Amino acid sequence: MSYTVKEIFYTLQGEGANSGRAAVFCRFSGCNLWTGRERDRADAVCTFCDTDFVGVGPDGGKFKDAEALAAAVEAAWQTRSASQENRFVVCTGGEPLLQLDVDAISALHRRGFYVAVETNGTQPAVPGIDWTCVSPKASTTLEISRGDELKLVYPQPTAMPERFADLGFTHFFLQPMDGPALETNTDAAIQYCLDHPQWRLSLQMHKVAGIR
Repeated sequence: MSYTVKEIFYTLQGEGANSGRAAVFCRFSGCNLWTGRERDRADAVCTFCDTDFVGVGPDGGKFKDAEALAAAVEAAWQTRSASQENRFVVCTGGEPLLQLDVDAISALHRRGFYVAVETNGTQPAVPGIDWTCVSPKASTTLEISRGDELKLVYPQPTAMPERFADLGFTHFFLQPMDGPALETNTDAAIQYCLDHPQWRLSLQMHKVAGIR
């Protein structure tokens, strides 16, 4: 299988349970909930996405097979990190499970990577993933109902936390929706977490710290 990737870069994870951890981000192109083009946003299933996942960027590429993809991820780690321990890759998008498969996961494992995925949860799970983070979107049906982390952008009127509280995840996070109402959304998320201690607050640390 070939893979189309928007970007591959070394940074710190900025959200959720692994916040602050050194990681290579492998951002796959394409999503099943929005084309990524502004002219289509109003009609998208997810209208609030703040990520560019269209096409191939300067540090992305089209990879002919799993070994080529894994080699690019490894190169991103080796270029920036003095340590070859604790290798961590976050497969994200767009929607990574439209492309990420067993071959790619196995190739990353052979290079010593712990493989995380950030998914909207509408695609079936792929065997071998080490850490699964699901970020549900309103008006969708989840194909993945258990995993390590559920990270809900808040508020979404038809995707409120109560809808997901009984699913089989280890960690439950509320992440304030970015945009003009960020301050109001943050206050609301804080209050919800105070009232419902099952949920923890997730802030986008990378934006606060000014890192990619």
